[in-house]
Amino acid sequence: MSSFAGSIAALCCASPTPALAHASNRGHVLLLPTGYYVAGGALAVAASFLVLALLPPDFPARFWRRRLPLFAFGDGARAVVSLISFAGFAILIAAGLLGSRDPLSNPLPLTIWTLLWVGLVLLQGLFGNLWAWLNPWYGPWRLVSRLFVNRKTWRPPAWLGCWPAFVLFFVFAWFELIDPAPDDPARLAWAAGLYWLLSFAAMLMFGYRDWSRRGEFLTVFFAMIARFALLERNAGGRLSLCWPGAKLANAAPLSLSGVAFLLLALSSVSFDGLSKTFFWFGLFGINPLDFPGRTAVIGIGSFGLVLTFVLLAAVFVLAIVLGQRLAGSPHSLSRAAGLLVWSIVPIALAYHVAHYLTALLVEGQYAVAALSDPFALGGNLFGTAGMQIEAGAAAGAGSAWWLWNVQAGVIIIGHMLAVLVAHGLAWRLHRVAARAALSQFPLTVLMIAYTVFGLWLLATPAAG
Repeated sequence: MSSFAGSIAALCCASPTPALAHASNRGHVLLLPTGYYVAGGALAVAASFLVLALLPPDFPARFWRRRLPLFAFGDGARAVVSLISFAGFAILIAAGLLGSRDPLSNPLPLTIWTLLWVGLVLLQGLFGNLWAWLNPWYGPWRLVSRLFVNRKTWRPPAWLGCWPAFVLFFVFAWFELIDPAPDDPARLAWAAGLYWLLSFAAMLMFGYRDWSRRGEFLTVFFAMIARFALLERNAGGRLSLCWPGAKLANAAPLSLSGVAFLLLALSSVSFDGLSKTFFWFGLFGINPLDFPGRTAVIGIGSFGLVLTFVLLAAVFVLAIVLGQRLAGSPHSLSRAAGLLVWSIVPIALAYHVAHYLTALLVEGQYAVAALSDPFALGGNLFGTAGMQIEAGAAAGAGSAWWLWNVQAGVIIIGHMLAVLVAHGLAWRLHRVAARAALSQFPLTVLMIAYTVFGLWLLATPAAG
């Protein structure tokens, strides 16, 4: 009863703040048998491994090989779509600087933290690389390239890898999770505008293709997530329907920088959830019911963000090393880790969707309303400026039940699919069924542990 009373007190006493960068804020108490869910989720992931171990080792490859051709289309409109996206981005930046100071009324923070960082990630995971068309750099770059045909570019050195994208993603995660006011419209406008300019300058210097694959962290992240999508478009422009994870089957091993980038994507979302728990605050003697504000915990947050990444990377490498030794693998650690890290993609996507689902349901409505009147001048461009926000979509006992089940289901299914992906990738490394299963065993244990951790994050009391 004491824990229940404490949770109720937290909800009553915690001051609500429009922290859109932390859009997973919970406004309800889970009175569900979460222990059974956690145990069931762990057993489901373990059972997936056992079933796959008993199936023919080439089952994932045959499963993923199937395609349903749909139609073909070219890239002729890609530059136009990107230019329209750039124009919309420019309007959002102007709205951030000149529009409402309220993050729930200004379309810039709502678009970046909710529509882009939550909604588009979900769409990428379902429909493929939409960002290749929607990003605000490709169109302007094509325009400049047409105007200055003989412009010289420099090729980045091979050793650079994806490290620029890794560093920029860490800065982005720090700004989202640690900065005192990431949803302040003017502050976000300056940050987003400066990032666009720096990225565009780098694309002009190194070429769009090279920099977007090495340095522009959104493009790198979205391309990785799109490999899990249900739609695939080949080099000839033919669109096909495929099974989830099919495009991961033929993925080349990632470099060390690519491995680090993908692990950072997962660890940052995990820390976002962890950093709000009573458990985390208790480690540093902070009363979550009397939260001192984000400015007071910048040091603690920065330490936690780095620590979460280091711990995940260390455990992942340990799982790969143990798997290699169990299987007696002749492959190098870099090749095994670079290939098997692709199995993290379903987990990263599942965590992202589950963690930010509340944002999509509530802040998404605010975004639709704000986009109709971007400068808070009383306009109504799309007829949605006066729409009623249904906050009950993520609050109340009934909503808590279905929201928890959806979030828990997404996490469990994501891990089960990760086991399937890992099984197929392990078969590429070890053509003997027993060795492939042995090499995958430590990684499966890690996935089971992460399933338990993810479900615990959803259920544990949190401040905010």
